[in-house]
Amino acid sequence: MTPQTGPSPLLIACALGIEHLALRTGDRADAGGPVTVLRTGMGPRAAERSVARVLADPALDAAAVLATGFCAGLAPGMHPGDLVVAEETRDPRSTVPCVATDRLVKELARAVPGRTVHTGPLTGSDHVVRGPERADLLATGAIAVDMESAATLLSAVRTGPRPVAAVRVVVDAPEHELVRIGTVRGGISAFRVLRSVLPAFFEWHRSLLLPRR
Repeated sequence: MTPQTGPSPLLIACALGIEHLALRTGDRADAGGPVTVLRTGMGPRAAERSVARVLADPALDAAAVLATGFCAGLAPGMHPGDLVVAEETRDPRSTVPCVATDRLVKELARAVPGRTVHTGPLTGSDHVVRGPERADLLATGAIAVDMESAATLLSAVRTGPRPVAAVRVVVDAPEHELVRIGTVRGGISAFRVLRSVLPAFFEWHRSLLLPRR
């Protein structure tokens, strides 16, 4: 294959318009290479299709992929605006390990000081998780759930070896479910956090030893 020249690209994938807005209005001054922010659409199938289509572009052949956006926390004591760094993503088809998670935790602490950062498995679902289902997922060892991260990373690694990661912002949690009055406040908090984390993503990307092709 032709050797890669120039900075390695980064693909940041999210599902929702509000997530995409937060990422587009964040500070990109510290990007170390080409950055693509992809709105995949909601749900695992949409995420898988969108990521596969975009990574078919030869310009993104060696791209690192980072899934991000909002999530539901599963563990007691989680709050809207907390961060989740996945050690791995899971769904019924696969488990995908994430790369350089320690670096992500360090850089997130620097980018959004004072925010709690949780690390552990991030599980996938094809629907919004509520009530007792949270406890069932927590019992599997997962600390948070969303609908796109697992599908995004599975689609990414299927196209070839590449660094992948997932960082999510908690928008609801066992004591702060979306149906409650505090939803709006929690959503605003999560939006502000997501808008602030781009420098951490860029530092993670810069630290990687990407495969040369």
